[in-house]
Amino acid sequence: MSKFTFAIIIISFMFCAVAQGRERVVVVAHLANQSVSLSRGEIRNIFMGGVSESNLTAVEIASGSHIRIVFNTYVIGLPESRIQSYWAQMKFSGRNKPPISVDNVDEMISYLVENEASIGYLPEGVELPDSLTVILTTQ
Repeated sequence: MSKFTFAIIIISFMFCAVAQGRERVVVVAHLANQSVSLSRGEIRNIFMGGVSESNLTAVEIASGSHIRIVFNTYVIGLPESRIQSYWAQMKFSGRNKPPISVDNVDEMISYLVENEASIGYLPEGVELPDSLTVILTTQ
């Protein structure tokens, strides 16, 4: 491999890292005429199976999705492997069940629109139906 090719590869990785660092996620909910204000910690608690005063049902995009990785990094604060390990323990012990899982962004929007009191996440910039409210935008 020539020095030029190596330099191009390194520069490409740097641009990808910068682009990924700027990607944002919006946490949205179908609230049915109620107003809810949630902190990042409260959202984390809902997605990790904790009890919430808002009584929202968490919905996640299937494992392996880039948007899920961004959400887990910036909102949950854990890598995918740790989250999967946590849910394996919870299911094995019968203590809790993981969030409802959908395959992609379109299914996430459909599920949220059809189910009041549900909460999920989407890439910033996705057109949102009127029934969904933005709860949090990552930085």
